[in-house]
Amino acid sequence: MSRSPAPLVARELVKIYGGRRVLDGVSLTASPGQRLGLVGENGAGKSTLLRLLAGVEDADGGELSRTPDLGFLAQEPPFGPAGTVGGVLDAALAEVRAALRRLDELATALAGDGGAPVPPATQPAGLAVYGDEYGELLDWAQQHQAWDAHRRASLVLAGLGLGGLPAELPLARLSGGQRSRLALAAMLVRRPAALLLDEPTNHLDDEAVEFLASHLRELPGAVVLASHDRVFLDEVCTDVCDLDPARDGTDRSGGLVRYRGSYSDYLLAKRAQRLRWEQAWAQRQDELAALRASVAVTARRVAPGRPMRDRNKPAYDRNRGRVQSSVSSRVRNARQRLADLLAQPIDKPPAPLRLRATLTAPVPGGEPVLAAHDLLVPGRLAVDRLDLPAGGRLLVTGANGAGKSTLLSVLAGRLRPARGSVQLRPGMRVGLLAQDAVFRHPRHSAARTYRDALGPEAVPLVELGLLAPAELARPVGELSTGQRRRLALALLVAAAPGILLLDEPTNHLSLALVAELEEALRAAPGTVVVATHDRWQRRHWDGDRLELAGGRPVRAGASVPAGATAAAGLACTSRALPR
Repeated sequence: MSRSPAPLVARELVKIYGGRRVLDGVSLTASPGQRLGLVGENGAGKSTLLRLLAGVEDADGGELSRTPDLGFLAQEPPFGPAGTVGGVLDAALAEVRAALRRLDELATALAGDGGAPVPPATQPAGLAVYGDEYGELLDWAQQHQAWDAHRRASLVLAGLGLGGLPAELPLARLSGGQRSRLALAAMLVRRPAALLLDEPTNHLDDEAVEFLASHLRELPGAVVLASHDRVFLDEVCTDVCDLDPARDGTDRSGGLVRYRGSYSDYLLAKRAQRLRWEQAWAQRQDELAALRASVAVTARRVAPGRPMRDRNKPAYDRNRGRVQSSVSSRVRNARQRLADLLAQPIDKPPAPLRLRATLTAPVPGGEPVLAAHDLLVPGRLAVDRLDLPAGGRLLVTGANGAGKSTLLSVLAGRLRPARGSVQLRPGMRVGLLAQDAVFRHPRHSAARTYRDALGPEAVPLVELGLLAPAELARPVGELSTGQRRRLALALLVAAAPGILLLDEPTNHLSLALVAELEEALRAAPGTVVVATHDRWQRRHWDGDRLELAGGRPVRAGASVPAGATAAAGLACTSRALPR
């Protein structure tokens, strides 16, 4: 046990899957007190890097140095349905309990049997044997706040929404989200010297995310995390590490780029970096064009530039020789400069993956495009009235289980309510992006899946900007979760619905594409309804809102100006379900 936490150091890590280099020369140092956020496109290697750092997988190249006191939380819980809640916590506290027992044993040994002083003849040897171990173990216990571990366990469980679970409750009776939160709680109770977290905010409500952020900021050790939660990254991270290999067109090492500061600082630095790259590339093209012109044109200028007038041919030839020498020198210099620039090229800034679809079809004004009345799904949803106007924007929020996904399913016609009705304007089409993207033929390519669903006359998939050209030929079953959601969104927007319903649309999408999607939603000419936990999206939403809750009265989240009609704004009310 070390007296001070050691940094987590990776040098030139390489990882290859099936001939594809997922990581190529990645180097990273995470020192105690630093909290590093990993960002990048889907498939850039964030989860892979965390598994290598944790020792779950071996790298194909590079070096790695890490503390043995390390905790790793994958996206899937590390335990199955067997066992109990108390058993998971006992395992998390086992190391602390063992350390406290050993401290008691060492204190007794140092003091002698029954607390009597150690005999002088054996005291030096006893101190040599036990003193160093006692000091190191005491230091470790202080770093891990061992004497406060049991109280910390209660606080962590309550902070993550698990405070009411009995210790004897079988894990098989927990939901998937509860098991994930329990795994996170066990990691925070352990308080390791270095902590690796893969999407830790999944399955957390706002209060739990805020608790987690506060807890991580207080940890003395290093933290490395991957997350799509932009507010969480902004509140927690001291550094942001971008695994996107596109930097400035000259660095081709394939590693990560580290930015100091919060996520907001990272966005500013990234935009400035992109601007510098575009300017440098444009200047390089201008210089190359000028040099090529100089080599091509100047080489043909071998005369003094005027005719011989006095028939003094020797003088004219001498003058022409001097001009030829000067021109030759300029041509040589231009050719050398051209060769130098071509040997050190600046890559053209790649066009970012931009969402070029309009998302919805335009909808003329008039009566509401959708009217829902007296909706009831027992135990899940109760809405008195919901009128969606043409071109309306509605953000549906609420805690887990408040009925957000249920509401969208009812509006889309996929779930029949026990009571109430949903009426669509004649000819209106509704599209729903569910949280789970499931395709009937996982072996079919993304391009074929798209073509089979929409026909050959549809807008080409590549033109929508949702999938990269290299991904079109891959079988759907081999795409990442984020790529499958992009394909599902492409199928929706290509059909141009008048009403677009999106259930957690930012889940599993890269941060760059999320920003594109939010911009496209603002410009969509049809009606849009978004249900989300995404705090960043909620903070920047400029449309109407509806908050759902399962145990308290809820006011209409959408504000309708005084005297306005339902067609001019959004009218909606909901009520709490009885417990």
